[in-house]
Amino acid sequence: MKTKRGLIFRLNQWRIKKISNRNFLVVLAVLVGFAGGLAAAGLKALTHGIAAFLQNDVQSEYKYYLYLFFPLIGVLLTVIYIRRFIGNGKFEHGITPILYAISRKSSKIESHNIYSQIITSALTVGFGGSAGLEAPIAYSGSAIGSNIGKFFGLNYREVTMLLACGAAAGIAGAFNSPVAGMVFAIEILLPEFSIPAFIPLLMAAATASVVSRVLYNEPLFYLVSDDWVVQALFFYLILGVVVGFFSIYFSKVNGWVKNWFSKIKNPYHKIWVGGISLGLLILLFPALYGEGYITIQQLLLGKSNSLLANSIFSDYRHTGFLVVIYAVLTVFAKSFAALITLNSGGNGGTFGPSLVMGGLLGFVLSHGINLTGITYLSEANFIVAGMAAALSGIMHAPLTAIFLIAEITGGYTLMVPLMIVSAISYFINRATVKYSIYTKNLAEHGDWLSHEDKDKTVLRMMKLRYVLESNFTILLPNEKPIDRRSDIIHTKRNIFPVVDEQQKLLGVIYSERLFSILMGEEVTDKSMKELAQPPVDVVRMDANMYDVMRKMDREDIWILPVLDANDRYMGFVSKSAIFNKYRALLVRQSAYLD
Repeated sequence: MKTKRGLIFRLNQWRIKKISNRNFLVVLAVLVGFAGGLAAAGLKALTHGIAAFLQNDVQSEYKYYLYLFFPLIGVLLTVIYIRRFIGNGKFEHGITPILYAISRKSSKIESHNIYSQIITSALTVGFGGSAGLEAPIAYSGSAIGSNIGKFFGLNYREVTMLLACGAAAGIAGAFNSPVAGMVFAIEILLPEFSIPAFIPLLMAAATASVVSRVLYNEPLFYLVSDDWVVQALFFYLILGVVVGFFSIYFSKVNGWVKNWFSKIKNPYHKIWVGGISLGLLILLFPALYGEGYITIQQLLLGKSNSLLANSIFSDYRHTGFLVVIYAVLTVFAKSFAALITLNSGGNGGTFGPSLVMGGLLGFVLSHGINLTGITYLSEANFIVAGMAAALSGIMHAPLTAIFLIAEITGGYTLMVPLMIVSAISYFINRATVKYSIYTKNLAEHGDWLSHEDKDKTVLRMMKLRYVLESNFTILLPNEKPIDRRSDIIHTKRNIFPVVDEQQKLLGVIYSERLFSILMGEEVTDKSMKELAQPPVDVVRMDANMYDVMRKMDREDIWILPVLDANDRYMGFVSKSAIFNKYRALLVRQSAYLD
């Protein structure tokens, strides 16, 4: 181990002399991009290989009945892998843990996520779990960047940059969309980026896109699109509004489903409940199987009846208004199927399901209008616009939505409609739901790096244990001031806690009162317990600093005692300590994107 550390140290010393940090960061960004591209290609190949085997190579008279149980098997294998090979290690999915790593863990991500995210998401989605691959590959790419930065002993700012490069590489490789990968990293992970951050992100995303295209050149969608027409503008506005309100609904459902599954403590009970629920939903709505991109591609090609083709309602596939109703039901079923997949133990993300749900909503609106004969709308254009609107509203990432959809569909001629629907959906969702589906949980626990209210965010980031001061002279209840004369005189503190044998805080005494007694200005024979006065207020160990500061300002006090959950004295928290920590965190925030 010492030899390895010595080698790394010498390597770093050599490169510091030969290469500037900025140039070295670009070199590492290319390396991260290359690894991220390999990971993205590997994940797509593995997932689609599993799906192809189950759909084409499994020969059995009961084959189609097995589709009911494939998602359950996939989630079960995912959970078994996590419990068997990760064990006590922490395993999380989605974009939220990446944001948490940036704000709370110095951008450090456990190395097993490099491959564990790929294996578990391939099992979940390959077996039919109704989730997307984009969040796992972004997580895997982030782990690659984080661990490369850690290996070379880089600082927080540089590790954060490589983490973002990894996420950008993952998205770029998954979609073959380098611009969208770069914009995703800037908009979601680095909201206050500076121009120097642009180059490493660009290099990582471009490298990943090239590697992924060479190894797995299979585009997600083929779009045959006409240019948009001004006459359709009104309907694009309607689509933006519809998808905006749907994104609010999805955010609410996400909370309901998560809370419901959190009540099931046994992980295998979650698997059975989730797996059976998924199987039944897929029986009714086959489009829910796996990512769902195949259904969107069929609709883009104008095959509207494909939605019902393999369902138990296939006899009605040529009845236009029934197709529209079935598509609406599929949208809502997809929202539950995706969240059930993720909360029952599967690994995936809401990135892909957002695209599918938005595309279906665009199809419902355009196909429904076309059936009425009021006017003719390009269904392919509206499907694409719906995808962008859903991504924008649910993720709070309008730029990522616009460039991603434009890149993966080749629909650059639709840039104006994409901008319109994305903006409308975003503002409708943001007006009701302050935080995105990725940041809501972090914000509620004070763990999100928000750049809109920096004071509140920085204070919420603080942990009380880091500003807790315990070097106070503790006085016992039966003691007299004269008994502790030396300690009282020589202490540098102006407040003394009175604590009993059970560590319960009985009160506080200020130094002015004790000095007055010791110098004879006040004649009294009272004990410390009798001299103590109740504190103005107390702080609990689980309190966040924002609430503590509000309490101090409200009471106009500079220092407060801290108690644990059992009312035992732990120390004091002062404004001075909070301000010092506040300055340190501000310096760290400003450095992380300089």
